Amino acid sequence: MKDLSSLKNLPHYPVMLKEVLDLCVPQKGGQFIDCTFGSGGYSNAILSFPKTKVIALDRDLHTEEFVNNTKKNYKNRFIFYNQKFSELDKVIKKDTKVDCIIFDLGISSLQISDLSRGFSFNSKEKPDMRMGLNYLSAYEVINNFDLKTLNDILRLFGEEKDSLRIAKNIIRERKNKLISSIPELVAIIKKSKKREFKKKINISTKTFQAIRIFVNKEISELIEGLINATKLLKIGGTIIIVSFHSIEDKIVKFFFNNYSKNKSKGSRYYPDLDGEQNLFENYKNKVIKPSEEEINLNNRSRSAKLRFVTRSQNDFFYPNEFKEKFLHYLELENKHV
Repeated sequence: MKDLSSLKNLPHYPVMLKEVLDLCVPQKGGQFIDCTFGSGGYSNAILSFPKTKVIALDRDLHTEEFVNNTKKNYKNRFIFYNQKFSELDKVIKKDTKVDCIIFDLGISSLQISDLSRGFSFNSKEKPDMRMGLNYLSAYEVINNFDLKTLNDILRLFGEEKDSLRIAKNIIRERKNKLISSIPELVAIIKKSKKREFKKKINISTKTFQAIRIFVNKEISELIEGLINATKLLKIGGTIIIVSFHSIEDKIVKFFFNNYSKNKSKGSRYYPDLDGEQNLFENYKNKVIKPSEEEINLNNRSRSAKLRFVTRSQNDFFYPNEFKEKFLHYLELENKHV
């Protein structure tokens, strides 16, 4: 892909598509999983190569139009499941071995541009923020949760330094009237924040991110998704992750780095390991960022980070070490099921 400008009119610009295609090498054919179908940017680009098959997932049924178009164009080379990627194991057979698995994390342009869904600061609608296949909305979170839980959500998932002040003001405001619109929530955040000059991001960004992550259990999704993806990956196969905030990137970096190291018998996580083994190979903590050209065409890509890893021939996998590392996130997300 030499010309990025050909992608600028797509409803959801597939971030770092050129880099993804360079890594997954669809020219050779094979079986691919697109864990976050969206409007089908990655899937359609891969399927444009004749010997490829794509299994795609998305929890969001608003993708239906794009799914149907892709099915029409590629027939039995394309299979779609309206499913969370944390549940890959429920829709894909255990003996399936895949050449490449792709995750494009976080919120999509389709979701944020639909103001009725309450993801955007510019929406006038009720706070919702549900990506799909979940019941708890942002409205329930901000109007029902206690001070400690609200503060924990904003502090952990938004890395918001004014989390306690914002949480207190949310509770104060809702005593008089339930917070029923995005402008009301934005006003509370603005009132709670200390004056900050020359900030590159909107002052509501961290609070919105935190609530959205909690509502959609995005950390649990990522952790379970990585575990299940690894089990489906063939030897020499590649996992590619595009992330957009530091929490996601921290989790991906740990997972790739930790399981690229040789594990040996003696650890409580690997009591039965025979000799030294590593699950992934050739991971060097390398992160790929979008080009200036891409950022100019698609501002959403500015915070994107791409990491990838290759499956080794070793077959051991003990995911408990991974889960325990991020247990504080998992416990908070699953506090109110």
